[in-house]
Amino acid sequence: MDRPALLDALKDRDAVLRAFLTEDGSLRSIPTKLRKRLVVLDHLAQEFEPGEHYDEVEVNARLRQFHPDVAALRRYLVEEGFLDRRNGEYWRSGGTTS
Repeated sequence: MDRPALLDALKDRDAVLRAFLTEDGSLRSIPTKLRKRLVVLDHLAQEFEPGEHYDEVEVNARLRQFHPDVAALRRYLVEEGFLDRRNGEYWRSGGTTS
């Protein structure tokens, strides 16, 4: 992931999260614009502890609380460098710490 792109996107963090998260914290939709999607993905990455490894079932369970399309969320998290994947295991590899 391009760290400057994430930092730039996070300038609008609160507004993006207000627009895409419901009161219960689930996603209304997955943003199509990369800038907004990076903010949402960073928010989702907070569900995973750095240094911990997760199998796909656990990743899906954590993501399902946000949106039913866990495959898309998983793919975006890996493609944008928030999670890494190898041999069926996932671990957090990016995003902010908060």
